Amino acid sequence: MKRKHVEEMPKHWHDILVKKVLFYKNLTPENQAVFRKRIMLFLSEIHIEGVHTEIEELDKILIASSGVIPVFGFSNWSYNNLTGIIVYPDSFNADLQFSNQDENKQILGMVGTGRFEKQMILSKKAIRLAFNNKTDKYNTPVHEFVHLLDKTDGQTDGIPAFFLGKEYIAPWLELMHKEMEAINNDASDIRKYGGTSEIEFFAVASEYFFERPKLFKQKHPELYAMLSVCFQQPKK
Repeated sequence: MKRKHVEEMPKHWHDILVKKVLFYKNLTPENQAVFRKRIMLFLSEIHIEGVHTEIEELDKILIASSGVIPVFGFSNWSYNNLTGIIVYPDSFNADLQFSNQDENKQILGMVGTGRFEKQMILSKKAIRLAFNNKTDKYNTPVHEFVHLLDKTDGQTDGIPAFFLGKEYIAPWLELMHKEMEAINNDASDIRKYGGTSEIEFFAVASEYFFERPKLFKQKHPELYAMLSVCFQQPKK
């Protein structure tokens, strides 16, 4: 157990959450109180460090919110496969370089491997952008946290077996491959990156699910129902 003393959330953070985090704004007052506690628990367990950038109060709030959103339906959740988050000022390359001279620095977030095992690397710019636009379907940090959840059953494969019962695995695979085909045929409003692999489909569809739930339910009712089971999200 890595649980430490959990501090009380500063009162002014509530207004920041209402302004910046639509998921929080749409919760009932009771669930907002739970969300605030979960944010502070997250910050007590996960070390956040900036590389050539300062970690400001807003960064902490948005990163912690990104971690809480996909697991809010699970009580007492701790990311046992994550100990720290490294924040870069902007996009970076596969070697974790972010020089302005590097034309290949296109990565906005990734779950670390090798010597960066149990680490997540995020772009500060991507963190801020994720919560600035309330009408898009993208959220880079949530995307990366979903990759961590995918990894919970021992492998990152786009099949959330740890969260879905065995009876849901076959229907999930069928739905996923059907929608990936639609994406690759330009017949889906799920972004194209979701058509590149099962791993990315799960993360990209989850971004959409959390960012624009009403639209996602309208456009993709079967996927919405499946992800609702997966994430056990409370009714707003």
